[in-house]
Parts: sequence; C-alpha cells; structure tokens
Amino acid sequence: MTTYDQIDFSPLLALSDTEVVTNSPVRDVTLASGKVLALITLDNGRDHTRPNTLGPATLTALGATLDTLAARARAGEIQAVGITGKQYILAAGADLSEVSNVGSVENARLIAQLGHHVLGKLSDLGVPSFAFVNGLALGGGLEIALNSTYRTVDASAAAIALPEVFLGIIPGWGGAYLLPNLIGIENALEVVVSNPLKQNRVLKPQQAFDLGIMDAIFPASSYLESSLRWADGVLGGTIKVERKNAPGKIERLTKWPIAIKMARGMLESKIGTVPRSPYVALDLLDKAKSGTKAEGFAREDDALASLVTGDQFAASMYAFDLVQKRAKRPVGAPDKTLAKKVTKVGVIGAGLMASQFALLFVRKLQVPVLITDLDQARVDKGVAYIHDEIGKLEAKGRLDGDTANKLRALVTGTTDKSAYADCDFVIEAVFEEVGVKQSVFAEIEAVVAEDAILATNTSSLSVEEIGAKLAHPERLVGFHFFNPVAVMPLIEVVKTPLTSDAALATAFVVARGLGKNAVLTADAPGFVVNRLLAKVMGEAARAVYEGTPVADVEKAFAPLGLPMGPFQLIDLVGWKVAAHVQDTMVRAFPDRFYANENFHELAALDQVVEKDKGGRVTGFTKAAEKVAKKATGSTPASAEEILRRVQDGLAQEIKLMLDEGVVPEVEDIDLCLILGAGWPFIDGGATPYLDREGASDRVFGDTFHHPPIRGIA
Repeated sequence: MTTYDQIDFSPLLALSDTEVVTNSPVRDVTLASGKVLALITLDNGRDHTRPNTLGPATLTALGATLDTLAARARAGEIQAVGITGKQYILAAGADLSEVSNVGSVENARLIAQLGHHVLGKLSDLGVPSFAFVNGLALGGGLEIALNSTYRTVDASAAAIALPEVFLGIIPGWGGAYLLPNLIGIENALEVVVSNPLKQNRVLKPQQAFDLGIMDAIFPASSYLESSLRWADGVLGGTIKVERKNAPGKIERLTKWPIAIKMARGMLESKIGTVPRSPYVALDLLDKAKSGTKAEGFAREDDALASLVTGDQFAASMYAFDLVQKRAKRPVGAPDKTLAKKVTKVGVIGAGLMASQFALLFVRKLQVPVLITDLDQARVDKGVAYIHDEIGKLEAKGRLDGDTANKLRALVTGTTDKSAYADCDFVIEAVFEEVGVKQSVFAEIEAVVAEDAILATNTSSLSVEEIGAKLAHPERLVGFHFFNPVAVMPLIEVVKTPLTSDAALATAFVVARGLGKNAVLTADAPGFVVNRLLAKVMGEAARAVYEGTPVADVEKAFAPLGLPMGPFQLIDLVGWKVAAHVQDTMVRAFPDRFYANENFHELAALDQVVEKDKGGRVTGFTKAAEKVAKKATGSTPASAEEILRRVQDGLAQEIKLMLDEGVVPEVEDIDLCLILGAGWPFIDGGATPYLDREGASDRVFGDTFHHPPIRGIA
C-alpha cells in the first residue's frame, strides 16, 4: 500500500491561488510541572465572520509545522503538542471552494489523501497531542480533534459537527473511521448520518462531551488555562482519561451490524435511495468495525474522490452557495434605509396561523404585538396559545423567566380594530378569499397611519386584487410564510406593480428580523413555491385518476429525491389547502395545470391516505378509494411516463416564470424550492437536476445553466 509520504501533493497547490490561508504559528508553553507543550494556534488573520478553513496551502503549511514539532519531540525539547484556534473558532472544515474546483478524480483523491496525511501526523508525533476545541469545529475542524490523542472543549463553543453528508460527501479526513471507534456505532451514526439529515443539526459542547467525543469540558472564562492544567495532569499521570466507549469496550459482533441494518432501513424509509452520500457514509461506518486505521483512511480516500467529482456534490455546492450567500443578500430588495421602523405589529386574526405569526413576531422583534378577531373568545384563545408556547420555551430553557414574562406582556388581544392605530406593520391571516381580505384591510386602513405597511400572507391569490380597494395600495406587500411558521426559513416577498420601495424595504428588513430568508417575487399566481408544487401535485393526481395506484405514483417520484412523495406532501399541507391552490392554478393556466373536481370531495374526508411507520404513503383509505373511483380511468401510466411528465412540466413552468419575470434570476427559483419546500441540495433545487436529466433541452432546446451544473466524474 502506498504511504502518504510517497505521494506528490504539488498539483493541489496549483489550484489554491485564491485560498485564504490559515496559518499555524507555534509558541512553547511551560506547564506547571515544568514540561513544555508546543501550542499551535490556527489563524487566518480574519475576524470571526471568516472562519479558519483547511485548503491545500493551509494543510501543507500545517504539515510542515507538525514535522518540525515531531523533530523537536524526538530531541526531547517538547513533551506534548497542543492545537487550538483563533477566538471562537477552531476550524470550519475544508475550504469547499477549493474542493469544488478539483478538476479531476485524481485531484479529488489527492485532497482526501492530503487531509489524512497531515491530520494523521497529530497521532504520530512521538508525544501526546491535545486538541483544545475553543470554538466552532465542523468537518475537518472536528477531524483535527479526532486525530489528536486527547480533546477538551470550551463550554461556549458555537457548534461541533460532521455535516458532510448534508453536502453530498462524507467525513473524509478520518471521521468515518475514527469516530465509531471512539464513541461506538450508534452514537457515530447519529453524528455522521442522522444529524446532517435533520436540517444539519449540530452538537453543543456538552453533548459532544456526553457522547465521549471530548475528554473534558471547561468554561469559557478560563478555558485555555484549564485545558493546559488538565493536559499537564494527563501527562503527569495524576489525571486518568476514562472512556466508556474505548475500543476494547465497544461491542462489535452483534450491536454494530444491527445498528447499521436499522439505519439503512431508516434511510430508505425517510429519504429513499437517490442520495448517495448517506449510504456511502453508512458503508464506511460499517467497515470501520474492523481492519486497520490505514485501511479505513484508504476507504475514505476512495469514497471522497468518487463523491466530490459526482453530480450530487456539484449540485449541493450550488445550493450551499445560494443558501449561504444569495439568501443573505436578496436580489431586488430596495435599500434598507428606506424601511419604516417597526415598533408595533398588528396581526389580523387569532386562529392557529395568526397566533403562530404573533408568537414569531414577539419572540424575534420583541415589540408589542396585537391580535384581533371577530369575538373575544377567539381572541382569548389566541392569546392563551401564545402564552402557552412561550411557557413551553421557558420550560425547555430556551427563554429565561424575565424574558418570558416580558414577551407575554407584549402580546395583547382585542376585538376593537381601533387598537391598530399605532401599528407600523399589520399582517392578515384570515380566510383565503379575496373579498374577505379586501374587507378586513378596508377596516384597518381607516385606522392606521398613512405610512403603516400592510402585508398579506396569501398563498396564491393576487396581491394586487387584494389591495384594489385600498386608498393607498402602494403600502400593500405580499408576505408569504410557509408552514410550520417557526421552522420554515423562507418568506416570499411579493411586489405588485404599485408596491412602494418603502413597503418592500420594510418587508425585507422585517423578514431578516424574524430570522427568515426573503426572496422577491412578482404578483403571479402561486408565486414560486406553490406554483411549482401545484405542478407536482397535479401530475400526481392526473396519474391516479388515469388509474395508476397511489403507491405506484409515489414510487415514480422517487428519482426526484424529494423529502416526501406528492401525496405525503399534500397530506402535510392539508387537502383543502392543496385543492384551493390547484383551483387557483387551473383558473390561471387551464392548459398547463391539472385539477379534478373530485379533489374537493377527497378534501372533505377526515383521512385520505394510509401511511407506513416511516410516514410514506401506501395508498388511499377505503373512504378515499370510494370517492376516487368515481373519477378513475383504466389506463395507468408507467413510472417512466409519470416522471417525464413531472420533469418536463417543471422545466416548462420554470422557463415561463423566468420569461414572465416572476423572479429576478433562475437562482431565485432554486432558492425558493430549497428553503420553502425542502427541495434537496443534491438536486441543487430543481434546475440543475432538470438540466442534467435532459428535461430543459426537451422542453426549450437549451439549459437553465451555462454550462450545466455537473460533476466531473
């Protein structure tokens, strides 16, 4: 087997001319015992907004530093090596911009091998190595710690994780082999596979310590001093490091394969079999139960080289860039200095959706929030719900007592609309019918100040039509949330031909204040997300009414890699809401969207679909079957035919939306689908997938992206 010392890594340095290099200066620390610890501090010279990352030049320099320290250890000059980071940050992992520009499978393998070569030196210095995890440690940052002999963590560190599976790759610098052998297979599966697939969940320092990833945890106020004192105790033998999941204590023969089998079943049930990286990670974790570290690292090299050069990673990096950069700088948003300062918010309605709005506004903006409804009983119920939810957050420790009491006091409810007089921003959450919305806004406009902003949460109605009877329609803006309100990160900000820059700017500033990402959309039927979901749902319904079994339709959608099948999605959204959206889209575009009158009859049922334990739809209920049979044909469509209809239908609709100027650019379509509908990173949203599958070319003879977003393998 070729050793890493024999490999020429110079081709990688030619790729890294834009790398922000993280330096690795060393200072000697004399411990209380008189022993000397050489302390490396990773620092890229930037502030905390630009974390340390590990590109080829950084790794090469760190490798040289570690070689020097190994020589000093052999000479007896130092008795230990420590590695930590600049303030708040150890490292945020590999420099992904460098990884995504590798250019060849050979270079991709070199990146994996270079990481193993350099980080592996931490366990081969001739003296113990200590990772002092003083802050953020993601991916390669955590793998620095895993390759070290001992690990401590700052109790205030922002996040600790191996998020690679979320991005379509795997922990490729030791994580997939070292972690299960440190903390056991069940815990490793949680960190490597489950957490990334749960909206990229991370570990808090205490969790990392409890799992056994970290050997000690110290408060921020004395973190480095405490860590150095602890390291001195370990070196002197006065502190014994006990690991409950030490390699000799980990059961491998029975638990390990059972855990892998259960995880595989869970993955197939939850995400299907299209995403590659979770299954590659699973195989690596499975094989980590035996064999040498060198063999484990070689398997990671091969896996990373394959994934980094594949289509799913290319699409994931496109999606990651959208979420990390474009979402934070919304295209088309007016200058934020035009925004009206919001000191009080009004919510029209006190039902569940309105109450969720009110809770979000009061938590995030911490300004007075007023809710109203037709009668006091509804208002009281809404206020009680909000107070109860605040209480739950307090009980979980997410709010302290003083803050919880303050938030409760900020929420008021009444049936008296005149209380809206001093509100700067008023949003409606009433029945989805134009006349109802026009009526409530007419009442409110008579009360509020002339420069107060009015917002509608309509999911598909014309915002311009809703504001048609306003004296000042320029103050009205669409502000479309997604369910569940507290969780989904997208708000579609809808601009009518009359919406003022002040109203628009206020909407964007408020969205940011709520912790949401806002995307500008024109006032078109369904805006972005619901228009495209209506296309997906409509094609699913069409196939069923042609005579295709529901379960077969769900399976036909699997290659899209969506987080759930179409009927599972409809069941989540609500059958009545879905029927309403379909009606809206068919009225607007009868030649392109499908809806069946039968849909409303299904929506009236208490339960429409049956599901398995994983939540996947297996068919209609007996009551739904009875309703559906009234309109079902006898010419079922094949899975290939259904998938092609969906692909081509989406390609056609997205092209039309771009031609109509519904959003500024194609990237905004994908951003909306990722943030508002959970569209997978491995598809890049929708358009890279449609280009890759040939749907774009079939529909309009071109691609959405030039060149198409593809891997190089």
